[in-house]
Amino acid sequence: MEQQASDYVVIKAKDQGVTVMGLTRGQDTKFHHTEKLDKNEVLICQFTDHTSAIKIRGKATVLTKYGTVHTDE
Repeated sequence: MEQQASDYVVIKAKDQGVTVMGLTRGQDTKFHHTEKLDKNEVLICQFTDHTSAIKIRGKATVLTKYGTVHTDE
């Protein structure tokens, strides 16, 4: 299998209990991983052969190579 270059995103929780969910790649999209972040915790996520999307529930700052996104705006 050919190795793909993967993008990273940085997620910083602004509140307690921010949920970050990884979704699978392929014909059927499913949740495959969930993390719960406390206020000010940081999670570095990577898109891979298995992860095609990341869903964030709660107030967080998301840093990507495309810029910064605030989930509460």
